[in-house]
Amino acid sequence: MLKKIILVILLVSATYPQSLKTKLDKVLKNKYFDTCLVAIQVEDLTTNKTLYKKNEKLLLRPASNMKVITSSSGLLFLGPDYKFETELYYDGYVSSDTLYGNLFVVGGCDPDFVTQDLYTFVDAIRSLNVSVINGNIYGDVSFKDSLYWGKGWMWDDDPSSDAPYLSALNINDNCVEVTFDGENDEAKLNPETNYVSVIQIHNDKKLTIDRNWLERKNEIIINGDAEGKTYSAKVNVLNPAKYFLTVFSEVLDSNNIKLTGNIEIQKHLPDADFLTSVSRKYSDVIINLNKTSDNLSAEMTLYALADKYSGKPATADSGVQFLNQLVDSVSLEPKDYRFVDGSGVSHYNLVSAELLVSILKYFYKEKPELFEILYNSFPIAGIDGTLKNRMRKSNAENNVHAKTGTLSGVSTLSGYLTNKKKHTIAFSILMQNFVGSASKAKKLQDEICKILVEI
Repeated sequence: MLKKIILVILLVSATYPQSLKTKLDKVLKNKYFDTCLVAIQVEDLTTNKTLYKKNEKLLLRPASNMKVITSSSGLLFLGPDYKFETELYYDGYVSSDTLYGNLFVVGGCDPDFVTQDLYTFVDAIRSLNVSVINGNIYGDVSFKDSLYWGKGWMWDDDPSSDAPYLSALNINDNCVEVTFDGENDEAKLNPETNYVSVIQIHNDKKLTIDRNWLERKNEIIINGDAEGKTYSAKVNVLNPAKYFLTVFSEVLDSNNIKLTGNIEIQKHLPDADFLTSVSRKYSDVIINLNKTSDNLSAEMTLYALADKYSGKPATADSGVQFLNQLVDSVSLEPKDYRFVDGSGVSHYNLVSAELLVSILKYFYKEKPELFEILYNSFPIAGIDGTLKNRMRKSNAENNVHAKTGTLSGVSTLSGYLTNKKKHTIAFSILMQNFVGSASKAKKLQDEICKILVEI
């Protein structure tokens, strides 16, 4: 009997270093967790040992930790060299300085396309010696379905830049930046575009910048008194494809290329001539996806997965099938979890700390060339991304590489760190069901990371 007790103690000690267990147990006894659910798993990837776990199989909402699953699936099934392509075609003929025909912009779900990229198109049109387009500009959005938001996205998230409208043609995160100079009573837009209008309402309330989302209009409403201060905000816009085409036509005009026709949504003609394209590698997209927790990048990754394996029009449901394949690759059961979007905006998603750590472990052990890309895409504590202002001036600064996640009542953190023994540690901390700010949850997560660095 005594031998059995000694054996159990030895096994527990091997799995859970007592000093670590004591320290983490103390953190998790905080009164905060009387009402807030917490799940945690910690793995030493160097020695292949579980260091700590609590509620690791509990299904909780991942918030943006969903991006760990989506971005990992993109690396595994698309590959770092996969290209998001936005193509430009034309039909008709050129006579003198005029194109008697149309331009076709074919969207490929590039999430990071910006106004500056349009100059590639401008240069290509100039190569035809064209200064007049006697026709229309058509946007081909047939790459994906017509759903503009993910399942379970909240109606009252509109017009937040965190809930961008989804399209095969995206530009400037499908948002407009608004800066209001209270001293000069002047609003500026970035980009400067007529796609949205600006309405100013003067009253004695504190100034707010919003979009008329209730009436589904692209009207920016500046309401209140700025008291001489400068305010800025970023809001989403309706119909991103038409936004893209409008900005394109405005860039053409500013570069002395006149469009005589209209902008419309239509599939490009099969006999149209290819002119040029803007392409972006997934290895570049994943950095913005994880560092800044870009929801549009995550959703476009999901659609890219769907297209590569199921064809057009790509759907979120088809993309999810390959998230399930990743779960299968790490030897867990896809049916035990629920995925509905790529970004984690939806409250419908359900994951576990065990799953997230298993994925992190899989890339470290089985996919070392992809692990480096994934590792470098995560925010670094105290340095950049969504961890820039966390764990500063601590032993975890410039050490923890992890994905953050925040929703109403949800705060998560999963990723890697290096302990003082130079071992690589994978961890996942999921917290759910608290009221108010996530600041307390984040402080406790940071405390846990500081403890892990010291083991």
